[in-house]
Amino acid sequence: MQPRNMSMSGVVDLAAVKAAQEAKAKAEQARAETARQGGGGAISPADLVIDVDEAGFERDVLQRSTEVPVVIDFWAEWCEPCKQLSPLLERLTVEYNGRVMLAKIDVDANQMLMQQFGIQGIPAVFAVVAGQALPLFQGAAGEEQIRQTFDQLVQVGEQRFGLTGLTVDADAVPGGAPEAAPEEAVGPYDALLEAAVQALDSGDLAGAVQAYKNVLADDPGNPEAALGLAQAELLQRVQGLDPQQVRKDAAEKPGDAAAQIAAADLDLVGGHVEDAFGRLIETVARTAGDERDAVRVRLLELFEVVGAEDPRVIAARRALARALF
Repeated sequence: MQPRNMSMSGVVDLAAVKAAQEAKAKAEQARAETARQGGGGAISPADLVIDVDEAGFERDVLQRSTEVPVVIDFWAEWCEPCKQLSPLLERLTVEYNGRVMLAKIDVDANQMLMQQFGIQGIPAVFAVVAGQALPLFQGAAGEEQIRQTFDQLVQVGEQRFGLTGLTVDADAVPGGAPEAAPEEAVGPYDALLEAAVQALDSGDLAGAVQAYKNVLADDPGNPEAALGLAQAELLQRVQGLDPQQVRKDAAEKPGDAAAQIAAADLDLVGGHVEDAFGRLIETVARTAGDERDAVRVRLLELFEVVGAEDPRVIAARRALARALF
């Protein structure tokens, strides 16, 4: 089943409001049916994290999302960043004690789901709330970013769809909920990060990019390095561009993905954040196939530059979800 979009923004949008009302009604019907069949009882903490395949997606994700926000972790065994992100998602899911669930999808074994969600790279994390899908982030993410995202999902689930979450029986596992294994200390990377900043200050963008990549090679979830890399790569892309020609091309070719991507980079460097996001979201709606995927990936990269918690990013994610689904 093709997932639909969900709005996390408080901005008034009649189409989004109507979709939310319909989704809420369906969620209430599904919960009533679950209760009628004797379901909805307490579950074990271990059941908050599940492996999902194509055959069970509707039951384990779409139907379950009428009770609790379901976070989807697209991963693969060969994906090194996944090995950093997935355990963090699992630990935080258990910590949230039934307010969210985590569905893990192996992309190698579930190519159809990967295509339906438009996954171009992993790790990729989505959420489904009351049957509606929302892209959350792609690539590495730190604990604070994930907590903020989970908090937003819980708030949306409660306020817009009436989702109260799941009842967790800590006694279902001996000793209660399993204690998370301590994370290994990584770093410090102060010297490498300082070298990257100095390279940026001196105009050595290639050196800054490499310095940030060196940090991320050992610590894929390092938020400072991830942000610095996104910023350095943005500056590297616009270096040498002719702004007048770029904007002329973008104005004359509204459906040209490359032209709009270049103009959006310039928009962001110039501080016109909403213009950059709006330009790419409109281009997503106009394009298809590989061009559309390229625009979507660049937009996600620009989200990283601005920061996941920025209200403009949150609003743009909502708009992107509508354009995609």
